[in-house]
Amino acid sequence: MKKNKLLTIMLIILVSITLLGVVAVVVVTQLNKGAEPKVESIDDVVASSVDIEEITTNIKDDNYVKIALKIQTSNKDAAAELTKRDFQVKSILIDELSEMSREDLEGKKGKELLESTLKTKINELMQEGEVQQVYITSYIIQ
Repeated sequence: MKKNKLLTIMLIILVSITLLGVVAVVVVTQLNKGAEPKVESIDDVVASSVDIEEITTNIKDDNYVKIALKIQTSNKDAAAELTKRDFQVKSILIDELSEMSREDLEGKKGKELLESTLKTKINELMQEGEVQQVYITSYIIQ
């Protein structure tokens, strides 16, 4: 009788440990699934992007720049909003360029600074989403 009771207790403990192990494996697997980065297809990127047509404006040191942009947003609703705010984006672009000299805009760092500044300023306007990336698609300084 003691052997049966001992055997029953051992089986209960063994089953409990096995169940805990299975639960732990399932939890770890589920946590790792959420950590996988979502890669957007190029069609999604294009659908959530807005083209800003080429504009020509003076810069700080009596030169001028011709520039066109593509702005990638977080979703299609944000892209629709940004399309409506086209005039505000152009105004921000002109304001920022008017404070920059030719030297400020030259080189990779100058372009990255402009893209970063535009992203921050445009995101202050956005209500339906956010700007994820600003791309310079055409660029000439004279």
